[in-house]
Amino acid sequence: MSTAPAPDPAPFDPHAFPADLVAAQRQAAELHAALHAHQTSLPWSREPHPGWPEVAERGREHPGRAASPGWTPQEATRFDQLLVALRDARAAVQGHPWWARCRAEGIEGADLVAARQALKHAPGAVPVARGDVDAAA
Repeated sequence: MSTAPAPDPAPFDPHAFPADLVAAQRQAAELHAALHAHQTSLPWSREPHPGWPEVAERGREHPGRAASPGWTPQEATRFDQLLVALRDARAAVQGHPWWARCRAEGIEGADLVAARQALKHAPGAVPVARGDVDAAA
């Protein structure tokens, strides 16, 4: 008695992201938002700087900058901590084994780029909307 062959499994879906990858992307997005909000609260120069005057020469205007008191040690430490954490989170997303699996399944080039971009908008990967980040900043 012969049995019919099993039906082919569903084709590989590069957008069926594993939960840990989605969580890593969410963490990276949250850290990016926190760093952006922190940056907007800081003076324009990390070190004290006298600034420079506005200059208009030959019809071209060069905007000036007011003096900057620089960042406090606490502001600099917080910035550095957020930046290191963001780099680590992004490295976790970029180096996740899912991308090697995608390549092993033949997902390459523009299709792999599309999958990486889709991750940024996957359910659970986006903590807040862009307008919320701008409003918080």
